Amino acid sequence: MDTKNLKIRKPCADDGVALHQLIQQCPPLDLNSTYLYLLQTTHFAETCVVAELDGQPSAFLSGYIKPGTRDTFFLWQVAVGDALRGQGMAKQLIDAVLNREACRDVKYLETTITPDNEASWALFRSFARDRHASLEDAVFFTREQLGGEHDPEVLVRIGPFNN
Repeated sequence: MDTKNLKIRKPCADDGVALHQLIQQCPPLDLNSTYLYLLQTTHFAETCVVAELDGQPSAFLSGYIKPGTRDTFFLWQVAVGDALRGQGMAKQLIDAVLNREACRDVKYLETTITPDNEASWALFRSFARDRHASLEDAVFFTREQLGGEHDPEVLVRIGPFNN
């Protein structure tokens, strides 16, 4: 990959449609509405990250500071398009958001993963190792709570760590 054409930045509303299309190309991620991606790129821009390759959003991380806490970042989705896969981009996006002023008090990262999403499990186990932090997991939403047609979502909590 030619990294001179790579830019990691905060998202903006103009990214909404492209991010919707990116998520669509990244199974097994759940596709949300374009409207939701527009909200993430505006209301949550401080805690979301876009990797732009040759002027096109090619990777995206969405998340937020968990309500009622200052020390926990909840990572909602991380999507890496074909052009950037296999190059550690997901970890770069996590590091980029955690290094922002908005995350200065963060000591824990939480996310949910389905039991069979091996790529996500590998990413977050590796992240925990890199940060010398513990990783705990427990079922957060059951199949029944998710309407019976979605695998359970396991809450993963990593930390404490230093940004």
